[in-house]
Amino acid sequence: QVQLVESGGGLVQPGGSLRLSCVASGSIFAGNHMGWYRQAPGKQRELVATMTSGGTTDYTDSVKGRFTISRDYAENTVVLQMSTLKPEDTAVYYCNFRVWIAGHRLDYWGQGTQVTVSS
Repeated sequence: QVQLVESGGGLVQPGGSLRLSCVASGSIFAGNHMGWYRQAPGKQRELVATMTSGGTTDYTDSVKGRFTISRDYAENTVVLQMSTLKPEDTAVYYCNFRVWIAGHRLDYWGQGTQVTVSS
């Protein structure tokens, strides 16, 4: 089992910045991915950014150039630095820990943190 604890989020004006952090604990298997997904009201959960244990990153197109994902492997932490925020970034953001064991993909999720971009 993996437990994820998120922090950050809140209300920010358009053009502002926020930082989300997530700490993983428990059975931290190697070869994992950590990242962030978001879900806006009435929409499906979507990938925001993810980073492999090898350092490879992936971003959804709408956040490229504005968001940066990073990891502290020693502390099992993933951080999403969000800049130039737009109202359409408003959503609940979920931390994700993904690992493959014996060919099976396991996903663990944080409780979610609200990000609201509004003037």
